[in-house]
Amino acid sequence: MLNMTNWQDIAVGLGLSLLLAVVIAQLVARALRLGLSTITGNTEQRSFRDPIQRRPIQIVRAIVFVATLLLLAPPILEALGVELSYGIPLEQATTWLLQGSLRVALIAVLAYFSIRVASLGIAHFEHVVKEQTKDNVDKIEFQKRLHTIGGLVTNAVNVLVVSAATLMILQEVGVNIAPLLTAVGIGGLAIGFGAQNLVRDVISGFFLILEDQIHVGDVVSVDGTSGLVQSVKLRTIVLRDLAGTVHVIPNGSINTLSNMTKEFSYYVIDVGVAYKEDTDHVVNVLHEVGQDLQKDEEFGPNILASLEILGVNDFADSAVTIKIRIKTLPLKQWLVGRELRRRIKKAFDAQGIEIPFPHTSLYFGEVSKPFLTQIVDAAEAERLAAAKPDDLKSPVQRRTSTATDADTIDTGDMG
Repeated sequence: MLNMTNWQDIAVGLGLSLLLAVVIAQLVARALRLGLSTITGNTEQRSFRDPIQRRPIQIVRAIVFVATLLLLAPPILEALGVELSYGIPLEQATTWLLQGSLRVALIAVLAYFSIRVASLGIAHFEHVVKEQTKDNVDKIEFQKRLHTIGGLVTNAVNVLVVSAATLMILQEVGVNIAPLLTAVGIGGLAIGFGAQNLVRDVISGFFLILEDQIHVGDVVSVDGTSGLVQSVKLRTIVLRDLAGTVHVIPNGSINTLSNMTKEFSYYVIDVGVAYKEDTDHVVNVLHEVGQDLQKDEEFGPNILASLEILGVNDFADSAVTIKIRIKTLPLKQWLVGRELRRRIKKAFDAQGIEIPFPHTSLYFGEVSKPFLTQIVDAAEAERLAAAKPDDLKSPVQRRTSTATDADTIDTGDMG
């Protein structure tokens, strides 16, 4: 029961308890917001104005406020001389504030600095490597791989540090974490059996990154779906195609992965020319086009080797096909290839080389009999249109038809 003799002490104690509860709740809310921004990598303050992200923080702040008020009010009132029959004794609360609270604060500070040091160290390492290799074409692939692995390591460190710090703080508060760890272990085992696809995706993603098969910035085709790699995670790969559509593909479901921009790229063209053209002359013209393109100030730096003429590849219905290819930097094959096609068209037009369109030639061999045609006037055309089919037959055809009919009748009578 409250000692009702001094309302002034009660008011002071409750006011001080409310003030401390508000301060602690605000600090916890800020720490939670900072932890979420660190884990997700989104440091913009406006992102927490979204109700979906703001509501959980408000709920946690309210819970912390109520719990802090209930825990601090009894010892504060007792310190002011108000006798209470419930709540935490002042001596016990003072001991925890002098010992346990300091350990909790130390754990939180160490967790925060661990996360910050890890993220800053990884970012600094990526920056140093980028500055040292920015002029080296061979190290571009290494930069992309390092950026991909750096993001994964940062997320893994954040999850591990936050999980460990949470368990340690719960233990300091007085929560027995042994049943919690047991439950987590049993839950993890159950999830392992029930979420086999998730485990398969994570394992596949780990080896996908370890073997450097793909990284951010590549253009790949995954089971027929092509696009630019937006992110590579342990569970999924995110692609964005030419139309801007985002495709999220689980790593465990990947059967075939084709990387079109690993280390270097080729642009392959099948050039069709008419059968009447001299292929040697066409090859010389293609060589000249490739040399001019390689000397160009805009497109030349993207070309790694001279144009290759692989030779006559096919005799098509309407054209002789010559296969060529050109080696470029990753992601530059389409830029160089389009310009190469444009210059080939202009060069062929200038040299008079025909690029045929599909057409069909009719040939009548020795088996086909020639047929005669004649020009008729309007009167003859009207007579032919009005005549019966039998009238149009020649005398020879009439005799043949009559003989055939007679033979048929006679044969029938003999039967």
